[in-house]
Amino acid sequence: MSKSTSEAETLYVEVHRRMIESGEWDRILHQLSSKLSESGWTDDLLHRAKENSRSMDPLSLQTILQELLSHAQTSVPLSVKREITTLIKQFVKEQFEK
Repeated sequence: MSKSTSEAETLYVEVHRRMIESGEWDRILHQLSSKLSESGWTDDLLHRAKENSRSMDPLSLQTILQELLSHAQTSVPLSVKREITTLIKQFVKEQFEK
C-alpha cells in the first residue's frame, strides 16, 4: 500500500468518525434515502429484484444481489449524487477549516 493510499484511508476514517459522532452520517443517510425514494429509484430497484426472482430457477439471493448491484450503483440519479456529494463536501469543509 502506498503512502498516499494510507493517508487517504486515514483521512476517510477520520471523516467517517466525525460524521458518526456529530450525527451527520445519519442525517445524510436519511436525506439519501428520501431522495432515492422520491426519484422512484427505490421502487425501480424493488421491481427489478422481483422480476429477477420470478424468472430465476433455482432462486438465489446471492445471484439477485450480484445482478442488482451494478444497476443500483449506475442508476442513482445525477441530481441525487450531486446533492449528497455537496452535503459531504460542506461537512468536510466545516470540520477541517476550523
